[in-house]
Amino acid sequence: MISRRHVVGGMIGSIIVLAPGLVSAHSLEDVQQDLFDTEKYFEIKREPAPDFALQDADGKSVRLQDLRGKVVVLHFIYAGCPDVCPLHADRIGEIQSMANETPMKDRVQFVTVTTDPERDVPEVLKGYGPVHGLNPTTNWVFLTSGPDKPEDTTRNLAEKFGHSFTVTEEGYQVHSVVTHVIDQDGQWVANFHGLGFEPTNMVVFINGLTNANVPHHESLWSRIRSWL
Repeated sequence: MISRRHVVGGMIGSIIVLAPGLVSAHSLEDVQQDLFDTEKYFEIKREPAPDFALQDADGKSVRLQDLRGKVVVLHFIYAGCPDVCPLHADRIGEIQSMANETPMKDRVQFVTVTTDPERDVPEVLKGYGPVHGLNPTTNWVFLTSGPDKPEDTTRNLAEKFGHSFTVTEEGYQVHSVVTHVIDQDGQWVANFHGLGFEPTNMVVFINGLTNANVPHHESLWSRIRSWL
């Protein structure tokens, strides 16, 4: 029996053999149609992504506008989380590995933002990625608010992306698990909810964005709206 993962994986192969910008609108829309038909954890968005100016583990400033021209896959966690955050990081690590085996490697940026900057100091940020299969030497970065900003800066950013927080008596943060996708123009274009989505589906979606030229991109979103 051929699994759905193999079928969707085949779609990736059929798309990435083409040069960037040369994917036909028809083939790209076919991939999107399949995604809408099969991925129940996928939500389409179409609005400017909340802006941010944060710091990486080395104190380097990273702004959303610095990432223009790349598809951004962004999620929120904190290193001390005992349950879903490590699983979320593992899932993003899996997706990064899959994407980096393709020509998408240089056209996508994976961003993890801590919601606990007080405890997630630079040493913690530097050590977190490799444990979860995330490669900080290519296209992944773990961001924090930095010493000169309020400690709730990243939590406020998460709330702009639709998250809400509950803090337990033990100090644990309870919040939703969502992976956000931002396109090359800074538009927040999709959410993948929870951990139940098929990683290959996100890779297919990222690939579609990295290969879509502007006229086909606009046509694509018009058609997506007609499907909803």
